[in-house]
Amino acid sequence: MDSTRILNLGIEGPQDVVTVRQRARQLSSMLGFGQQEQVRIATAVSEVARCVCRHVYGGRALFTLEQTGRRRELVVTIRDNGGAERVALQSGAEPDVLGKQFDTAIITARRLMDSCEVSYQSDHALTVSMVKALRPGQPVDPEHLAALGAQLAASPAATSFSEVQQQNHELAGALAELRERQDDLLALTRELEDTNRGVVALYAEIEEKAERIRKADEMKSRFLSNTSHELRTPLSSIRALAQLLLDRMDGDLSVEQERQIMFIASAANDLSTLVNDLLDLAKIEAGKVEISIAPIDVGNLFSALKGMLRPLAQNPRVELQFVEPAEPVTFMSDDGKVAQILRNFVSNALKFTEDGEVAVRLEAHPDPDLIRFAVTDTGIGIKPDHLHLIFEEFSQIEHPLQRGAKGTGLGLPLCRQLAALLGGQVEVRSTAGAGSTFTLTLPRRSALQPERTA
Repeated sequence: MDSTRILNLGIEGPQDVVTVRQRARQLSSMLGFGQQEQVRIATAVSEVARCVCRHVYGGRALFTLEQTGRRRELVVTIRDNGGAERVALQSGAEPDVLGKQFDTAIITARRLMDSCEVSYQSDHALTVSMVKALRPGQPVDPEHLAALGAQLAASPAATSFSEVQQQNHELAGALAELRERQDDLLALTRELEDTNRGVVALYAEIEEKAERIRKADEMKSRFLSNTSHELRTPLSSIRALAQLLLDRMDGDLSVEQERQIMFIASAANDLSTLVNDLLDLAKIEAGKVEISIAPIDVGNLFSALKGMLRPLAQNPRVELQFVEPAEPVTFMSDDGKVAQILRNFVSNALKFTEDGEVAVRLEAHPDPDLIRFAVTDTGIGIKPDHLHLIFEEFSQIEHPLQRGAKGTGLGLPLCRQLAALLGGQVEVRSTAGAGSTFTLTLPRRSALQPERTA
């Protein structure tokens, strides 16, 4: 650490205190400190010097510049002449109690300077070191410091009257700056009040819109539920009548009649599927879906799905496979909901696979508390930027096979919501042109209902 001495002043009486304050302000100005920093430095130094002059037999004020690396600091050290012991003996106080008389001055110095350290030497001398860091770029080379010291030594000492005038000027400037800051604070307060009023109004508007959305969502759910119930009865009648006609219960049919009735039956089946999906979604959104938790054997689940889905595998170039686990696997969940999710996965896979296979299997999961089903196909696949669309309601991806396949875009969103109800999730991995894998991950022991043993 390099230390350069700039100025050394004696403190014997009140006039010396005035001079120390003046020199502190002048030196800080020459070193490039701002007006407010000059006032802070001068005030801190003069308060400590006044205490030294008042309570002990004088002292000295040393102004130095110290540099550590790139950090440069103005250090003002005020040390008394060792008279503290004599003053203490005259007053009957212990020598170490004398430091309490400096409390106010030291507190002031610590608030105004970067640091202020007080030490009590063995010769009963008090030493106060105050530090203020210089801003980067301020000129402090040795020649400049020598010029500063010579300039300060040659300048006349200020009288008490002129120093009081200077302090009044500084006080007036500080008051003007304070008033300006108060005006800025008032303006900022008014602006914040206006902003708060706007925020309150915005929250009120958001709450109102949220309430409207909630009511609209309830109305939508009621509409879907009521409409679905109303459509089910006529659809069931149409399907039953179409089947009666196809079974020749009222006599033979011509080829054209049979073809037209098959169209009616197919359309009624498709519409029935749509109504069922809408009703399921409405129930889920209304929170009226009943979950029945029971033990499920994966082998039995696959066997039931195989029998239900065989009629859908009408393309001879596509093989539907159910890869049963090597050992029996049982978990707790809702059999109907799990089967519904897997049926939708397989149905979609068969729709969009022209050649190859659709395989349903149980995948190993790193978490032993989870079980994962996978439906893999060799179909058209999905582009990465379209993956987020397939789980949105009524969303379908543009593709030649999509235009030929019947669907409403409700199957996969329904699967996602059903999986969430069961405490699981659905995911997809896909490569355009190379097929897709849809997975259903579920807990082995559902938290919806305690596990029961037979």
